[in-house]
Amino acid sequence: MPSSDSLRRRHHGRLERRIARLELVSRRFSWARLAVVVAGAVTVFALFRSGADTAGVLGAAGFVVVFIALVKGHDRVEESSKQTAMLRAIKKRHLSRRALDWAALPEPEEDAGEDPFALDLNLIGPRSLHHVLDASASRGGSLRLRSWLTDPEPDFERVRARQQLVRQLVPLELFRDRLARLSTVERGAARWDDRHLGAWLARREVVPRMKPWLIGLAAFSATNVALILAHIFGWLPAIWPATVLIYFAVYFMKYRSVDDVFTEAQDLDLTLQRFTPALVYIERFRFPEDTEAWHVTEPMRQAAPSRELRSLQRIAAFSAVTRSELMWLLLNLLLPWELLFTYLMHRTKRSLRERLPAWLDVWYTLEAAASLASYADYHDRRVFPELAAGPPVFEGAGLGHPLIREEVKVRNDVAGAGLGDVILITGSNMSGKSTFLRTLGVNLRLAYAGGPVDATSLHASCFRVFTSINVVDSVQEGLSHFYAEVQRLKQLLDALRKEDAPPVLALIDEIFRGTNNRERLIGSRSFVRALAGRRAISFISTHDLELTALEAEVPELRNYHFREEVSGERMTFDYTLRPGPCPTTNALKIMALAGLPVDVDDENERREQRIVASEEGSGPPHRIP
Repeated sequence: MPSSDSLRRRHHGRLERRIARLELVSRRFSWARLAVVVAGAVTVFALFRSGADTAGVLGAAGFVVVFIALVKGHDRVEESSKQTAMLRAIKKRHLSRRALDWAALPEPEEDAGEDPFALDLNLIGPRSLHHVLDASASRGGSLRLRSWLTDPEPDFERVRARQQLVRQLVPLELFRDRLARLSTVERGAARWDDRHLGAWLARREVVPRMKPWLIGLAAFSATNVALILAHIFGWLPAIWPATVLIYFAVYFMKYRSVDDVFTEAQDLDLTLQRFTPALVYIERFRFPEDTEAWHVTEPMRQAAPSRELRSLQRIAAFSAVTRSELMWLLLNLLLPWELLFTYLMHRTKRSLRERLPAWLDVWYTLEAAASLASYADYHDRRVFPELAAGPPVFEGAGLGHPLIREEVKVRNDVAGAGLGDVILITGSNMSGKSTFLRTLGVNLRLAYAGGPVDATSLHASCFRVFTSINVVDSVQEGLSHFYAEVQRLKQLLDALRKEDAPPVLALIDEIFRGTNNRERLIGSRSFVRALAGRRAISFISTHDLELTALEAEVPELRNYHFREEVSGERMTFDYTLRPGPCPTTNALKIMALAGLPVDVDDENERREQRIVASEEGSGPPHRIP
């Protein structure tokens, strides 16, 4: 059976061949149109020169019909070529996401606000998880996906509903691709931005009561028409000019402040055209009943977007007739034309103001879910996590970081960590401690967004993911790195006091790295003791090997480590998590290999060796298989 990669390459090849065929057919249509024009001109000229005027007229009409048919056929071929090219571009971007080819991906949306946890885990911004996942054609869909990834307090029912929706869309590749194609008007088009439309929806203009005046003026205009006809047939004298003047005077006096209905209808129609095909497609797609997608699309069934949007298009079309001054005068004489369509426009706006946000919400939700479904479809080594609503649990096998290429990725397992446990991770520089912490956090956030995780299996409850990994100082606020970290860790202790919120999964990298060795050790010991036994599972990385001795004092603490191997002048890392304290250090080795002068105090070196030896003999550690 062919692999998924082989099938995708074949499909991509078929798209390329179809585009080539359509381009060939398009060129043939172009030559055929030119041939018809030349042959038609020569034939018709010859017929008229020979005196066969009737045949010349019929021949000209026949060539025009043939030419129009060719134009229509050519347009269909061009449209098919355009749609196929857009589909090819969509498929290529999915492959680029799989290969982490950042240059081939659209630029991510600008970061909204400051989410330190999202930045710690590379969830948002350039070369982030959101960047590689986001296949949305609209800004709203992109922001919806980002809100799922950065949800600070995941709720089990909400997360489960997202996952069910994403799972349902995984096998619906044709639906996902067509939705993306209809949402993208043309190749290379920027994401549709709803901020202008949102401002219009939020604006509550004061609208005069139109219906009574519309009825009155309609009766007045009918009277004017009757008086004009009566005068034409000689039944009444010419009193209609006076009534017409009165009619238009009332018309202008009452409605001179009404906005230009044509301009507004045209502007709104052009705005809605960008996403109308997507909304109508969602409306007409039939999801199985009682599925998550069926529930999500409920607003489309309550009020069909196609009907409302067609109404707006008709208003725009009929309003366009009055762009000519003569037509405006004639139509408004027969009927209060502009007033009628102003009334209809305001009624349509009122209906859209009530219903459009719900339709857009459906579209954005499906786009965000489709991004995650495509990610699952294009990544064979991704699984949907098992989400637990009962006692807190966090177990994973084969956990990998989704932003690391598969060929260099190293996977690790986590099991046996319970609420209140502190997992202390020691290891040398560059051994993989920070990446491991990010791997845990980013997979949990991906699970809570409803997507598949980069793992063989993951069984997890809903945790508030708290990180202290990439804490930065602030020149504007006068904060040093150390004080910024202190504030972050204080926030963690405050979060643990919220008994009505989900438990915390804390990821702390190089705790108290910004101060001296003695105070760092004292502070780290105190903080580890404060975390042990609380409503949290805490993973803490450190260079301080002395901290590992706390395992004998704190029952909830478990030691694990990463290590390196040195062979001659070559240092290698296997990035594999192992039980127990780290038996090696490499800072001086790295300095020496880089050519820096290194003075090693023999007594200090012997003391460090004694610490490591004593920690290695402290008994069998709790294992994370």
